[in-house]
Amino acid sequence: MAHSGRSISLVLGSGGARGLAHIGIINWLEEHDYSIDSIAGCSIGALVGGVYALGKLDEFSHWVKAINKVEQLKLLDFSFGSGGLVKGDKIINTLIALTGESLIEDLSIPFTAVAADIANEKEVWIRQGPIFDAIRASISLPLLFTPFERKGIQLLDGGILNPVPIAPTFGDHTDQTFAVNLAGAPDLTLVHEPGETNTNKPSDTDEESSMFRQRIDQFIESFSPEVATKPSLSLYTIADQAFDTMQGAIARQKLAAYPPDLVLEVPRNLCGTLEFDRGEEMIQFGYDLAEKSLSSLS
Repeated sequence: MAHSGRSISLVLGSGGARGLAHIGIINWLEEHDYSIDSIAGCSIGALVGGVYALGKLDEFSHWVKAINKVEQLKLLDFSFGSGGLVKGDKIINTLIALTGESLIEDLSIPFTAVAADIANEKEVWIRQGPIFDAIRASISLPLLFTPFERKGIQLLDGGILNPVPIAPTFGDHTDQTFAVNLAGAPDLTLVHEPGETNTNKPSDTDEESSMFRQRIDQFIESFSPEVATKPSLSLYTIADQAFDTMQGAIARQKLAAYPPDLVLEVPRNLCGTLEFDRGEEMIQFGYDLAEKSLSSLS
């Protein structure tokens, strides 16, 4: 490990599509000669961090920039009632084809994916075994993905218990710990009135977007017909906002208890959890955030 004051442990938080900002942050760090010598992440943070540890972040970045809503739909292997909306095999197999597979213990830098064992109410730190098994466990967002079974334990999204997993880096011999919190305070400049166009994000009224969101809402509504009679409510939106609010509260507690050297805060209303078609925008946001927050240190 390098020890020039720029050896860092990087903690990548959970937050769905906002986590594509992790890519821009990593790009900025590399351009400014930081040495990322350890990564801990949960959910999207585990995915981006794992792909970086594989040395395939550029390939992944090009792929997510090209994704649109229709292509997202093609990656969804619907499970229809087996603990989640999507099995996740198509997504994981696509990522393996794109980046290759590896055992975590064979990676060039230490990597920890954090998942949640909700039956026993504890975090699970995955530091061995196939990296995409660890990632699949860590991204198992309730309602969306079916749980992932590992060693006889059903695992869900690590953000349920620890959206910004600082603790796995405690034993690192690095100079600093940087954390990225995707559940930061909302940015009120992103809020717009119903019927208005938000100039900070693409329109969400096109046919592709509508089809994608309708498929999700229809699946959830099939289990809650009494709620589905209220057309003004989107069950997807309610679940999304509730999970973001929960993660924001937990993240604040974790960061107060275990403060890293620096926290990069991404507003939780920057984009929706499943808006992966906004990859280029999110990556640029992460790069700009790093420039704003870290340039003075450089």
